Amino acid sequence: MSDFNDSTLTCNDFLGGKVRLWQPKDGYRAGVDPVLLAASVPARPKQRVLELGCGAGQVLLCLGARVAGLDLTGVELQPDYAQLARRNGAENGIDLLVEQCDLAGLPEELRQRQFDHVLANPPYFSRGAHSPSTDAGRATALGEQTPLSDWIEVAAKRLAPQGMLHMIQRIDRLPEMLIACDGRLGSIEVLPLAARVGRAPELLILRARKSGRAAFRLHAPLILHKGDRHEVDGDSYQPCIAAVLRKGEALEWPGSR
Repeated sequence: MSDFNDSTLTCNDFLGGKVRLWQPKDGYRAGVDPVLLAASVPARPKQRVLELGCGAGQVLLCLGARVAGLDLTGVELQPDYAQLARRNGAENGIDLLVEQCDLAGLPEELRQRQFDHVLANPPYFSRGAHSPSTDAGRATALGEQTPLSDWIEVAAKRLAPQGMLHMIQRIDRLPEMLIACDGRLGSIEVLPLAARVGRAPELLILRARKSGRAAFRLHAPLILHKGDRHEVDGDSYQPCIAAVLRKGEALEWPGSR
């Protein structure tokens, strides 16, 4: 039986109300990061998409709201969050298959499938590298239990030839990601995310392709907010970022025109 009930949850709008997400009042709560990850994926109708560690379903639902007709599958370790993702899919009218399992122990049926896109927003902190949380869901979401290299290995195995991985992660973990991609994925591109002009990027989105052979590309940082400091009440997102967050538009990848 789930520990979540409506008294322990909130229902929040994403993409200007295109997605309504039930999530816990306490514990891990979706923010901007999963929306940016979903917006970065150049998926097309009828393509197969797998998310590793789907939580309450925020990435898959934001992607499904932007691109209709996708075959969406999520893997989630925590039973309560897996059940919540199923509920969110149903209430948003988006078909979403959620497997409750460890990504290192995928069910046989899933291990027989290949996907055009694999997405992941792994825990940002390696084991022991962040302050512990008393909430189990938040602790699992933020603190690593499975090595980052395993996430990339599983993603590579599940990708179809020329399929693409998109992963959002802390910038200081880029060396681990590149090492894990070596021999598994190619055509690697890294898009750093910086809060403002003059600020060092804290996050990145990594894009890599199964059987890709293009040279490595490190793009200029994507600046999220206007100006070099916060000066007004409310948000100050750049117009292109506001369009992603409020209207559900795609995130234009550098050089995609």
